[in-house]
Amino acid sequence: MSRIDLSASALSPDPATDQPPQAVPPAPVRGYAVAPGGTLVGEIRVPGDKSVSHRAIMLGALADGETQVTGFLEGADSLATLAAFRRMGVAIEGPARGELRIRGVGRDGLTAPAAPLDVGNAGTAMRLLCGLLAGQRFATTLVGDASLSRRPMRRVTEPLARMGADIETTAAGTAPLLIRPVPRLHGIDYAMPVASAQVKSCLLLAGLYADGETCVTEPAVTRDHTERMLATFGCAVRRDGARVCIEGGSRLTAAPVEVPADISSAAFFLVGASIAAGGAVTLPAVGVNPTRVGVLNILKAMGADIAVENPRQCGAEPVADLRVRSARLRGIEIPAEQVPLAIDEFPALFVAAACAEGETLLTGAEELRVKESDRIAVMAAGLGRLGVETEVLPDGIRIQGRGGAPLAGGSVDSHGDHRIAMAFAMAALRAEAPVLVQDCANVDTSFPGFATLAAAAGLGIEETPA
Repeated sequence: MSRIDLSASALSPDPATDQPPQAVPPAPVRGYAVAPGGTLVGEIRVPGDKSVSHRAIMLGALADGETQVTGFLEGADSLATLAAFRRMGVAIEGPARGELRIRGVGRDGLTAPAAPLDVGNAGTAMRLLCGLLAGQRFATTLVGDASLSRRPMRRVTEPLARMGADIETTAAGTAPLLIRPVPRLHGIDYAMPVASAQVKSCLLLAGLYADGETCVTEPAVTRDHTERMLATFGCAVRRDGARVCIEGGSRLTAAPVEVPADISSAAFFLVGASIAAGGAVTLPAVGVNPTRVGVLNILKAMGADIAVENPRQCGAEPVADLRVRSARLRGIEIPAEQVPLAIDEFPALFVAAACAEGETLLTGAEELRVKESDRIAVMAAGLGRLGVETEVLPDGIRIQGRGGAPLAGGSVDSHGDHRIAMAFAMAALRAEAPVLVQDCANVDTSFPGFATLAAAAGLGIEETPA
């Protein structure tokens, strides 16, 4: 099967839209060499929220009218989504300093791409596009990189099949995904077996093209960016407790989108400032959506000194300035209700647990097994290299914190997982010898410029050839 790359040559101007190329060539595979010790201080402005950036492109493309986006994350994942919609005939100006101008084509205005759509490492893009494209009048193939091509897709393709979608996966239920046009989709009432914002969002986007009402019931609260943005674009979304519904045939009207700073990216600095003596960091305009604040709740329960200041609205999303100071952390049993609210932040939280006094126990987190890597197994292996005792559980991990004792230095493998790479970089703040983090190229998917920003804040980090 042919594939689309995201190199600059692949993104030459589209004669139909006369748009300049915007994506950059993939970064070379590299590692981080991080000196032991150090302190994080100052104001740190992290990039825009990846989840909101993906959705801004998707809904802006389907809307009637022109959508202006500010704060857009110019990372590889969101740029892959942007490139996919350009391939489907959507004119998009930018990004320039986080600003986009999307000329929406309306709910039924997308056109068939000339080749498979390659979304790289972006699991959110693949799963949400799967629902959005299931109702189109043309066939599409979605492909991704080696990591994404191992991630499970039946969790979206099976409920979409109940709606009448025709989607072919590999025998293992993974990408590439061949999405064929069908005469119509019909709404369903679906109870998710596992809490997943990606599955929920996929089905709601498919519901725009379905006859009748599409409803999704969550077993636990998950991030609600899709519902918030649909409402911003004039689409009626009905919520009744854990059940959220959308009426088929709804049209979207363009609206401005302000993307807040990403709390998942802020998490590394929240942990880094907490674990190193003298840490004093302020993170401005961070998204504090109630469905995303598990990392704050868990760190505070561990004794972190975090203040949420100047709360305000950033478009449809609540934001605040986060002030964090170093503190003596203690191990806890992580409450079950906080797990889905912090699912992307656990690599950073595991480093906090490693530096805490006593034991931290996480259960009910099977979802971590099927992220960009098996985050439970990979984090346990890396923590072991740094002298931390762990016990891997089927649905979680037990971490014996080292309290006041330093972590060992050593070489750890991030297995190409961006969040694991950044988490282990922060672990060096409490190490007695350098920490070498391997396979860090994918950090650019969510946090371009991480090493530069972290170095300016006080982390002794250097990028190295792998």
